[in-house]
Amino acid sequence: MTDLHADIIIVGGGPAGIVAGLDLMSRGIDVLVLEAGADLATDLRASTLHAPTLDYLDMLGIGKELDRMGLRAPEYRFINRRTGACIAFDLSELADMSAHPYRLQCEQWKLTGAGARRLGDRLRLGHRVTGATDAADAVTVHVATDAGDIDLRARYVIACDGANSVLRRALGVAFDGFTYEEKFLCLSTEAPLERDLPGICNVNYMADPDEWLVLLRAPTAWRVLVPASIDAPDAELLSDARKDGVFAGLLGRPAAITTLHRTIYRVHQRVAQRYVVGRIILAGDAAHLNNPLGGFGMNAALHDIRNLADKLAAILRGVGDAAALLGRYERQRRTVMQEFIQAQSIRNKRAMEMSKEDGLDSMESELRLAASDPARRRDYLLRQSMYRSVAREQEIA
Repeated sequence: MTDLHADIIIVGGGPAGIVAGLDLMSRGIDVLVLEAGADLATDLRASTLHAPTLDYLDMLGIGKELDRMGLRAPEYRFINRRTGACIAFDLSELADMSAHPYRLQCEQWKLTGAGARRLGDRLRLGHRVTGATDAADAVTVHVATDAGDIDLRARYVIACDGANSVLRRALGVAFDGFTYEEKFLCLSTEAPLERDLPGICNVNYMADPDEWLVLLRAPTAWRVLVPASIDAPDAELLSDARKDGVFAGLLGRPAAITTLHRTIYRVHQRVAQRYVVGRIILAGDAAHLNNPLGGFGMNAALHDIRNLADKLAAILRGVGDAAALLGRYERQRRTVMQEFIQAQSIRNKRAMEMSKEDGLDSMESELRLAASDPARRRDYLLRQSMYRSVAREQEIA
């Protein structure tokens, strides 16, 4: 196969695609990362990196750089907006097993930027993949560029091209699951909200049956996430009136808060029916989506890559059967996504939607029990930090 343009072509320049390129390149594998945009995205997206992910990024040599650009958040709190009751969890309790007993709040564009600098000319911007043809010994990727359409060939292709993956759709792979019947509104501000809310930490889940709220500190701004009616016009949700209402409810008084971003998005819980079709492999958002409560999405994507890179490296070295190894990747990552990440993110959302007026329903009672009992608390921290899902993955043959 002397006409190959790379051993592996990676489609998509988000966190999964960039880290896949970085990992495989570090193993001496020839890669190309194709990104449709003229630049990598720098908008308001994921910002949480969990401990097992930080272990992996350290191994790739970019962990310290991200730590300098990020904000460590060892503690997070569940706060009942009606009663003010607070349940706190502290990841520093995992210091006996983790070099990173905290969440690192670090916007994903910092991660992709750090990886892109290392990829150099192996990252091709302005390369929009329109499809792929899988043959017996290689995949031809069809690409549109400003200079015209081109075809690129590789032994394998990793589809990291997001929720609306062109390659997943071209393969006809079902994306099973559901979409929540509400919108999410995200606001960011540099205002010092901590001055008015002395009971908060860097990560706060504020539960309420009428309007739950997530208050999250990123290195340069606070991020506020609230639900909104599916029927509410986007213009209304993005208005100053809506913004002022959210912050008045949060602070308990009218406040002239200036925002940096106002973003609306729909939220899904979906898992692709297949992760591997021939020589084309799905990873990241192309393979699965979940709600953001818990910060699992970007982390799960990078855990896909960690798993897959090991297997592709073995295949290219000729030390493993391709069908068996890729079949194991699919079993491991689909099972973990369905059993752990989907289930936990759904439970996290339920915990925000307490149904009783006093908020003391079964979810809050469960959290209180977990916080007060050392064994239950440790198990809860291991699940929320994703160490449990990593352990489960390794059990699957």
